Amino acid sequence: MPHRSARAAVLSAGSWGTAVAKVLADAGTDVVVHARRAEIADGINTEHRNPGYFPEVELPSTVTATTDPAAAMAGADILVLSVPAQSLRVGLGVWTPYIEPHAVIVTLMKGIERGTWLRASQIITEVTGVGAERVAVLSGPNLAREIMAGQPAAATVACPDEDAARRVQQACHTSYFRPYTSTDVTGCELGGAVKNVIALAVGIASGMGLGDNAIAMLITRGLAETTRLAVAMGAHPATLAGLAGLGDLVTTCSSPLSRNRTFGAHLGRGLSVEEATAATLQTTEGVTSAEGLLALADAHDVEMPITDVVSALLHEKITLAQAAAALMQRPPRPER
Repeated sequence: MPHRSARAAVLSAGSWGTAVAKVLADAGTDVVVHARRAEIADGINTEHRNPGYFPEVELPSTVTATTDPAAAMAGADILVLSVPAQSLRVGLGVWTPYIEPHAVIVTLMKGIERGTWLRASQIITEVTGVGAERVAVLSGPNLAREIMAGQPAAATVACPDEDAARRVQQACHTSYFRPYTSTDVTGCELGGAVKNVIALAVGIASGMGLGDNAIAMLITRGLAETTRLAVAMGAHPATLAGLAGLGDLVTTCSSPLSRNRTFGAHLGRGLSVEEATAATLQTTEGVTSAEGLLALADAHDVEMPITDVVSALLHEKITLAQAAAALMQRPPRPER
């Protein structure tokens, strides 16, 4: 009996979902993308392009699309979820009956759910009833536009079950995309969530014209507070020094392609949160995650001064000038 190719379903057809669909297909995996809009699905099926995102990039012929989530998920060995963190729970309420019993569920989300302060992997296990050993996280310094162009990148695939992590690794390993495996789901998810908030801070500093020294300070101390929280919640510190921690942080804080950094820059130039939201257009996870991360920090008795200042600014409790002053007026102490 001939061995069939692995099959993956990608929900849904945004910029990062489309990029991962391309990676999977280039690795030899058959991919079906679920698109909410019919014109996106039609464009992928007829033109092999996503007209809403990256219309200039041709997708492999093994990427197809549908507006029917049940059809997308049928026979999928790997289910990739790429939706805003705040809409994951509602989506799972629709998708759960169609999850194949053997499928590994891969989350691409880098946010914290409002109110529950749960990470994506926790929401998935809670809503679907799937065991944690079948839920993986893909995270790293991965700008979708660069990956669509085939530029070199790497990521971490984290799952408590090493065999499941290797299955996902094999399904997305290409000449330009190198996945590493890990069992530290908590570290990978928190690295991805906190770096968005730090990128907001870096964008704010850039928009205010505070200079490269300030940006380097925010990245470095941002990594320190990310590591403090993650370790307090059971993560391994080495994870935060790796692709899903430092790697993702540097990319998101440095690149003009980063929506969180861009959002912060709008704030730093004096735009309101509403104006920055309108100007950024796409989901900015750091804006919705800052409050939840502070709640987690408080629950674990962890100091997160940068996240604290960003959250206060987003909720208009302080001004830009007060935010900059708050970070510099903290008591001096040993570096740790």
